[in-house]
Amino acid sequence: MTRRRYELTDFEWSVIEPLLPNKSRGVARVDDRRVLNGILWRFRTGSPWADIPERYGPYTTCYNRFVRWRKACIWDRLLQAVSEAYDGDIIMIDSSYVRVHQHGATAKRGIRMMVAWDAPGAA
Repeated sequence: MTRRRYELTDFEWSVIEPLLPNKSRGVARVDDRRVLNGILWRFRTGSPWADIPERYGPYTTCYNRFVRWRKACIWDRLLQAVSEAYDGDIIMIDSSYVRVHQHGATAKRGIRMMVAWDAPGAA
């Protein structure tokens, strides 16, 4: 399988691989790197799980593994390890912005709008 520009590099994989769970229960596991690249492809594109290309394996495998790893807090460990491995060599800048709809610009003065951080229980 050829590596595409948005997939894990060999260096990133060498950091991540030892942190992955490796307990197999009878059925042979689908290649973790391939599944992880499928999960990353899904989040990079913003597409539904069912649209993951076949080269990453069944989309149900990608989804199920993502959910299981989320419940087991494996994603936190993976992201922490990769960020420590790069030691500040990566800088990410979010240049997105959101414009107000033309009708939203005419809100009456003095009316307090509830935003997400004003919601009860928000931290």
